[in-house]
Amino acid sequence: MKPLINCFIPYADAEQAKQTIKNLKSTGLVDKIYLLSTQAIEKVPQGCRELRINHLNSSRTILAIAEQAITPYTLIYTKYSTLKLGMFALERMIQVTEDTLAGMVYADHYQHIDGELKQAPVIDYQSGSLRDDFNFGSVLFFNSSYMKETTLRMLDIYEAAGLYDLRLKLSQLYDVVHINEYLYTEIEDDHRKSGEKIFDYVDPKNRNVQIEMERACTDHLKEIEGYLAPKFEKIDFDEAHFEYEATVIIPVRNRIRTLRDAINSVLMQQANFKFNLIIIDNHSTDGTSELIDEYKSDNRLIHLIPDRDDLGIGGCWNVGVHHPQCGKFVVQLDSDDVYKDEHALQTMVDAFYKQNCAMVVGTYMMTDFNMNMISPGIIDHKEWTPENGRNNALRINGLGAPRAFYTPILRQINLPNTSYGEDYALGLGFSRKYQIGRVYEVVYLCRRWEDNSDASLDIVKMNAHNLYKDRIRTWELEARINMNYIYQAEEEDEEFDPTIN
Repeated sequence: MKPLINCFIPYADAEQAKQTIKNLKSTGLVDKIYLLSTQAIEKVPQGCRELRINHLNSSRTILAIAEQAITPYTLIYTKYSTLKLGMFALERMIQVTEDTLAGMVYADHYQHIDGELKQAPVIDYQSGSLRDDFNFGSVLFFNSSYMKETTLRMLDIYEAAGLYDLRLKLSQLYDVVHINEYLYTEIEDDHRKSGEKIFDYVDPKNRNVQIEMERACTDHLKEIEGYLAPKFEKIDFDEAHFEYEATVIIPVRNRIRTLRDAINSVLMQQANFKFNLIIIDNHSTDGTSELIDEYKSDNRLIHLIPDRDDLGIGGCWNVGVHHPQCGKFVVQLDSDDVYKDEHALQTMVDAFYKQNCAMVVGTYMMTDFNMNMISPGIIDHKEWTPENGRNNALRINGLGAPRAFYTPILRQINLPNTSYGEDYALGLGFSRKYQIGRVYEVVYLCRRWEDNSDASLDIVKMNAHNLYKDRIRTWELEARINMNYIYQAEEEDEEFDPTIN
């Protein structure tokens, strides 16, 4: 078969690239192999060419690849470890690309870890797959002409967001297709637990990278009419009467080891307003219910056991939010976390009035079970700005903690009845119309321990979580595009209204 593919692989040294080069050549489909290197290669392997780059993911690298991609298809490998292709893997990628007219395809694969072959499935791409860390696997397979056309629309030069910019702009005109077949094997060098990896994007050392990613995503949203300008509906906090100014809500099931600390951190709060605590006890069986009853002499605590047995965390929240003794503002506290000190509740409520917002997001510190700070330390989500926070929220995978809400609006929106992503969905929904306030001082301690819901998830559960959040983003993005369309139509009607002089 005539060579149809130009391949681009990262190059560190001859030994590192040797087997990957051999595997690619053996297919008979590869025309040229370009070695992406930040330094001069002393001896370029036979049949390969050197392509000097500044950074694997930079715009300059992507533009250089597009210039050299003269075959119908282009393969970019993103790891330094050995790539082993499955039987007829490239033929399958070509076939799917041709059949679907895709701009890019990617596939499930295997990971060879500590001598063991493990499956590494990935998830489908959708319009809401805006995370810059979306996992395509390490093999990206492009229709070269579509890729070249896309690079002509890449007007900004990024040091780290070039590849991200490419796939966002590619997706505007062409499909990005997931082949849910195991087509290759890669070596997994990152052995951290999933619960550790999910905080990479808030690592302070990655801040400059995050700024670039935000720019690329914001430009993409503007191009697809999903961008929201910083115009917000005002809140009248006197429109409804509440007995309590604030309510802390704790949904819980079987957290006898941590709940006492959470309860005490609420009841110790000092505030110039009346507050209470609603605990939705989702049919605990480990003694948690009896622990809560120990506080029944304190009339600030309301212990609810739902009649239903089909509630997730979001459903439990809805039970508390719609309780008649719920306060004007609702403040979140997970059953294994605590407030930092006795001023947390006052700080969160004050932010509503100072910033005229419908939702407030605080700053938290990661700790171990004994509340000693652990990496990555303080997480302040400074990527949330008044000007662009609600657009950037579509790119990131979380909004911070604690979260607090203006109850009348929360009762209109409600939470999805899930136990993952429900708070993220709520944040996106609020931010569509209302300002989200921020507290940048630490008011919350997030404890990591072996029973956390996301401490160490297997790849199937991680994929399910990420697929759901991508779906939430897709729905939200569609809602924003539709909202912009309606606003634009209304403005055009006013502009051309013949009754207006």
